Amino acid sequence: MSDIQIVDVPAGVEGSGFFATSLDKAIGLARANSLWPLPFATSCCGIEFMATMGSHYDLSRFGAERLSFSPRQADLLMVMGTISKKMAPVLRQVYLQMAEPRWVMAVGACASSGGIFDTYSVLQGIDEVIPVDVYVPGCPPRPEAIIDGFMGIQQLVKTESLRRRNEPKYQELLAKYGIQ
Repeated sequence: MSDIQIVDVPAGVEGSGFFATSLDKAIGLARANSLWPLPFATSCCGIEFMATMGSHYDLSRFGAERLSFSPRQADLLMVMGTISKKMAPVLRQVYLQMAEPRWVMAVGACASSGGIFDTYSVLQGIDEVIPVDVYVPGCPPRPEAIIDGFMGIQQLVKTESLRRRNEPKYQELLAKYGIQ
């Protein structure tokens, strides 16, 4: 029987009965495979997300078993659908209530760029109010695209340094959005 590898093992020193790696890599691997997403769905992309959570696609296979509907218990904000300018402060408040480390995924054309709604009342991309880590294209995106975006977040989480959140570049990004 061949060895089946479920997750990528971080680089390290391996020997008979032991494995040593850096703390950053071990924590990154644990975080990447236990994300708690908060779905912020406002329109048709939310329906595609429901399909992604269903038995055929099953996002829980990728470590997102527990959806969190409380921002204080979530670490991945998945914004799906059209966000009006009136909803922008609510979205920002939800983001600010999340504890660090936190990541954001913009799902669909509306969350990424306003989509077909180039009007005075629709936010032209959520990156106008909060920083975005991964964009998922499509109108609406297929469940495969949402899973691909989720895997992109996982890759970011795995490779992110524990100290990245304290680096001047990240602090500058947050300052651009008026977040302290």
